[in-house]
Amino acid sequence: MSQVASAVQPQAEEPLLQVEDLVVEFDTYGGTVQAVRGVGFSVHSGKTLAIVGESGCGKSVMVQSIMRLIPMPPGRIMAGSAKLRGTEILGANIIDGKDIRGSEIGMIFQDPMTSLNPTMTIGDQIAEPLQVHRGYSYRQAFKRAIELLEMTRIPEAAKRARQYPFEFSGGMLQRAMIAMAISCKPAILIADEPSTALDVTIQAQILDLLKELQSETGMAIILITHDLGVVARMADEVAVMYAGKIVEHGTVDDVFYRSAHPYTVGLREAMPTNDPARQHKLEPIQGSPPDLFAPPAGCGYCPRCPHAMKVCEQSQPERFYLLGEHFSRCWLHHPMSPQKPESLYFKDAQQ
Repeated sequence: MSQVASAVQPQAEEPLLQVEDLVVEFDTYGGTVQAVRGVGFSVHSGKTLAIVGESGCGKSVMVQSIMRLIPMPPGRIMAGSAKLRGTEILGANIIDGKDIRGSEIGMIFQDPMTSLNPTMTIGDQIAEPLQVHRGYSYRQAFKRAIELLEMTRIPEAAKRARQYPFEFSGGMLQRAMIAMAISCKPAILIADEPSTALDVTIQAQILDLLKELQSETGMAIILITHDLGVVARMADEVAVMYAGKIVEHGTVDDVFYRSAHPYTVGLREAMPTNDPARQHKLEPIQGSPPDLFAPPAGCGYCPRCPHAMKVCEQSQPERFYLLGEHFSRCWLHHPMSPQKPESLYFKDAQQ
């Protein structure tokens, strides 16, 4: 009996959120923009998934479509699945009697100044989700709003709760946005460029605050950014996105130290470092992203890739798994590829 039991492998923990083959398009006067083209990812409780890439690659559209925050029309979800604890939520506002937005999934928007209501006090705006989703009275909700402001390290929280957004600095507005996002104790917190336009000191404080809140509540975080320094500080896993597709995915160590896609290498080469042993001339990625009105038949990065081959122009690369769940969508990893650039990590390198 014990021998049989020992032979049974423990099952992997089910992901909190599982997204598969998500396709999102927008109708415009110029044609149809294929913003997200078959994206899939998962995130587990207590973990942070960073989604990185250039502006316009589809990062924000991808997560906003899951929360039904894109305008429809002109946007539309053409295909895909998004399951929260195994329940399909794509196209739904409520699961198991609970609102998804605010209650199950909270979001920190990129620009808090334009995301907050200038005619309402900060305390009222934080209290409102508690009244809507949790049934708090106004007095209870406002008291909890003050506690949340204290939790996000805003001094004189009771006084600040009665002030308006224009009376807050950029860093304080970001903290107020975090307080609102976590007010209903969501299972998942989506942070869309949470440190944009903040100075380095405040940025570090905001990131440390998110990590503290995650350790206290066990929530999962989906971090959207183009700053690889933020990724290195925060993430457990990284998804590198380009032209509406995830081109590489792995742990933070995989992506930083075993980069397997030329685009990931390009992002790293364009990032400054304080390590004297790794000082190098910053190399920008030449060219421009592809036109998503008419995406290329092959790899979207092909025109900018220094290692492009003929097959890259003709066919979409499949997933090539390297180490564990680390994969890269790049034809260079095909067994018959004639090129093995030293700048990339290959599965054979571990042998």
